[in-house]
Amino acid sequence: MLRLAADAMLLLHVLFVVFVMLGLVLIFVGKARQWSWVRNPWFRLIHLVAISVVVIQSWVGAICPLTTIEMVLRSRAGDAVYSGDFISHWLETALYYQLPPWMFVVSYTIFGVISCASWFLVRPRSFVESGDHPASKPGDRIDD
Repeated sequence: MLRLAADAMLLLHVLFVVFVMLGLVLIFVGKARQWSWVRNPWFRLIHLVAISVVVIQSWVGAICPLTTIEMVLRSRAGDAVYSGDFISHWLETALYYQLPPWMFVVSYTIFGVISCASWFLVRPRSFVESGDHPASKPGDRIDD
């Protein structure tokens, strides 16, 4: 059961990375394609907070809590390394790279700067205009 929980944590970690990376790509593609949902302020705020957490962790040298939780679960399950099943192996391969730590700090920072720039280059709607405002009436059109 702990091994399954560790695999689930790894999957959550991969999904987080996909959200951050693909989210930024979709913001710019969405601007070009005029997709209204990429201007959703909640999506944009969550995306910006997510990459900001990654950048700050890299600056202070903190290990991602998702990694820590996964490794604790694997350790308690008796796994010294990944168990070798297909999903764990490929998710680990996709997520964990063997590079000097400074390369991660630089790449995360550059990605964070681009994400911040996207806030100004592809302006999100205001939170009031988003249709998520409590004063919205049922039946109001929501383009998100």
